[in-house]
Amino acid sequence: MIPTTDLFPGFSDQTITADGGQEIYCVVGGTGPPVVLIHGFPQTHAMWHRVAPVLAEQFTVVALDLRGYGRSTAPADDEEHAVYSKRSMGADVRAVMTELGHERFRVVGHDRGARVAYRLALDHPELVERVAVLDILPTAEYWDMLSPRFGVAIYHWMFLAQPAPFPERLIGGESRYFCDHSLASWTKDGDLGAFDPTALDDYRAMFDDPARIAAMCADYRAGATFDLALDRDDRANGRLIQPPLLDLYGQRGIDPTPDHSDVWRRWAVDVTAAPVPSGHFVAEENATATAAALVDFLAR
Repeated sequence: MIPTTDLFPGFSDQTITADGGQEIYCVVGGTGPPVVLIHGFPQTHAMWHRVAPVLAEQFTVVALDLRGYGRSTAPADDEEHAVYSKRSMGADVRAVMTELGHERFRVVGHDRGARVAYRLALDHPELVERVAVLDILPTAEYWDMLSPRFGVAIYHWMFLAQPAPFPERLIGGESRYFCDHSLASWTKDGDLGAFDPTALDDYRAMFDDPARIAAMCADYRAGATFDLALDRDDRANGRLIQPPLLDLYGQRGIDPTPDHSDVWRRWAVDVTAAPVPSGHFVAEENATATAAALVDFLAR
């Protein structure tokens, strides 16, 4: 894949072996309390290139590629879709931060990465000091609120979760078109203007690799099964996210729910709301507002 180090001046990159032998790629920079940044679909760690340098002025910043994405390994899925569950991805994050010497840390996640972030906070509140979720609601909430309008907005949840190899073959036929359409259609302006060319090339490159297309589909299959079951179990048993949570969302993001932060208050004990003038990709469409909100929340 195309090197992205130029997007992160002053950062170093490395690959860390996590549980089960997964090789997780990350870039690291800055000094201060540790913060891990977790990307979403259909992206890589490169999505943080406008936010990470600002955070690195006060924090030690780790931006990683989830398993199956970017430069990290892409293991085969299993029948239960546990391999690409947010619990398994959270274990990768934990292993990376432990290897880097961080016993407790702050977590920031966007899209699929935000699902990893809140799952990690639910599973291991002793590790997570603060958690910021960017432009999502909990997985169970999305499935429960499906309607014609919302189903159109998140059509990819149903499509990517179809049994293999149906979505893989269709995406593979026009892989870069699918990538570009997904990115553009979830922005405020409906085009690719918000994305740096180097970062965009990094996202597109994943769609040239059948193993990564399969991994991204497996991620969504986990969302429809394993992850959904975990969320419903937590909700049924009254388990709440204990670390302070920032709900940072695009005012014209992918989620049409008007009471965004009210939903998160059913899942977390301490919620701060931060709407951003943006579409779904807040860290690239409005990096200034996103970085300011994150610094304010993470530094408390």
